[in-house]
Amino acid sequence: MSYSVGQVAGFAGVTVRTLHHYDEIGLLAPGERSHAGHRRYSDADLDRLQQILFYRELGFPLDEVAALLDDPDADPRAHLRRQHELLTARIEKLQKMAAAVEHAMEARTMGINLTPEERFEVFGDKDPEQYAEEAEQRWGGTEAYAESQRRAARYTKEDWKRLQAEVDDWTQRYVALMTDGGQPSGEAAMDLAEEHRRHIGKWFYECPHTMHRCLGAMYVADERFKAFYDGMRPGLADHLSEAIAANADRHQA
Repeated sequence: MSYSVGQVAGFAGVTVRTLHHYDEIGLLAPGERSHAGHRRYSDADLDRLQQILFYRELGFPLDEVAALLDDPDADPRAHLRRQHELLTARIEKLQKMAAAVEHAMEARTMGINLTPEERFEVFGDKDPEQYAEEAEQRWGGTEAYAESQRRAARYTKEDWKRLQAEVDDWTQRYVALMTDGGQPSGEAAMDLAEEHRRHIGKWFYECPHTMHRCLGAMYVADERFKAFYDGMRPGLADHLSEAIAANADRHQA
C-alpha cells in the first residue's frame, strides 16, 4: 500500500510543498515512485513523517531531526520514550502558563466587577481572601477550584449579597434546629445538609455527595473551619459534619 503526496499531506496536516522540501533535503524521501515519476509514500514513510512532525512540534530544527532519526543505534521505541518525556514536560509547562494567564484574567475581571471595599461591605468583618492563598495551594490543581474561580470572577456586588443572604438564612434555620434538639441523623438536619451541598453547587462548583462528605470531615478536622461553624453556634461543626455524612448515606454516596 502506498499513498500519493496529496494523500499524505491530507493525513498529516502539512502542505505538499513541505513534503517536497523534506524530500529535497533528504529528510523524508518517498520509498516509491509511480511510472510517471510521482512520489509514493509507504507505511514506513508515514511512520518516519510522524516522528519528524513530533520533533518539529517540540521545536527541533530539521538538521537535528535528521540526525536523531538517522542514528543507526537508535531504537524506534527510544524515540517514542524521548518524545513522551519531552511532550510531558512541555504539557506541564503549558499548563502552568495557562494557569498563570487564567489567574491574571480572573484577577482583572474580579477587580472590575467588585472592588475590595465592596467585598468588605458585603462580608462585614470577614475577609473573603483570608484563606485564598492556602486554598489555591491545596486545591489549585482541581477542576472544582478552577470552576469556583471562574464563577466568582463573574459575580457582582449584588450577587455576593444574594449569596450571603442565603448563607444567613440557612444559618438561622440550622441554629434553630440544634436549639430544638434536632439530631444530625434526623430528616430535618439531613435536608439542611443537602441544602448546604446544593448551595455550593449553585454558587461555586459541582459538589457530589462523596465530595460533600469529605468537606464535612474537614469542617471538624481543620481548626479554622471548626471555629467558623462553631462561631455560629457551639457544636455546629460536628453536628453539620454528621448531618452531611448521614445525608450522603441517605443518597448512598
